[in-house]
Amino acid sequence: MNAITRLGSFTITPLQPTIGAEIGGLDLRAPITDEVRDALKQALLRHKVLFFRDQIIDTHQQAAFANRFGPLYTHPSTHRSPAIPSAHAISAEEFKTYAADYDTRRQGWDAYHTDTSWRLVPTWGAVLRAVNLPEQGGDTIWVDGARALETLPDDARARLEGLHVTHDFGSSLKRAGHEYPIVAHPAIRTHRETGQKILWVNFSLRPTLIGLDIAESRELLTIVSDQYRRPENQVRFSWRPGSLAFWDNRAAVHYAVRNYGDFPRLLERILIADEPLYADL
Repeated sequence: MNAITRLGSFTITPLQPTIGAEIGGLDLRAPITDEVRDALKQALLRHKVLFFRDQIIDTHQQAAFANRFGPLYTHPSTHRSPAIPSAHAISAEEFKTYAADYDTRRQGWDAYHTDTSWRLVPTWGAVLRAVNLPEQGGDTIWVDGARALETLPDDARARLEGLHVTHDFGSSLKRAGHEYPIVAHPAIRTHRETGQKILWVNFSLRPTLIGLDIAESRELLTIVSDQYRRPENQVRFSWRPGSLAFWDNRAAVHYAVRNYGDFPRLLERILIADEPLYADL
């Protein structure tokens, strides 16, 4: 049985040894205090993704909660709420358009990804809220990037050290009338707050390792993809009405399980920009 820890006004129930915890005892319809915000941030740094149940909140309340952790980021290419531009619809229909641009399965990779990795400074956090759910299916998987690196074979880690990976979001940006240069990030990143080393690749954006020929790049990326697929590196969340997920985009990658046929599954995501010093980069 998972140990429940009480931290002030709420409880933390770890779901896996290194990633995922369920938060109980909070009502997110009301603003959270500074004390609760700081305690949740510490819990997030430790568990990478926090889950909340039975939170019947609207977009405004979701945005107010996310905004307690930093400035909100308006994504240039997703369907946005007219009232709150930083609220992005994550829909089954939108995925069909997106998947037509970025079909990573042709490489034998699943679309484990992190949000806005195409930016020089990606958004650091995300809050995802269930809106319309199928009766079964539609789970989301998060992967602990630090554990994925720790369990990587030594020879593969040595080959990846010092390499940078590009994430190409150009097609979607162009369709939305935007441009952004292709940037590269270290394949092994250092988390700015925890100091942990993270295996960090976005398989939804045509990743390529710089400085390697195509065959070697694909070989190494397949090893990374295999690490992400290992169940011992994951936590899997089954959505219910009133569910909310809050994760550290720098520490984890995630994967949406699309096993619900033509059901119009809908979630709403709000991204949190990095600190003002870095947010505009």
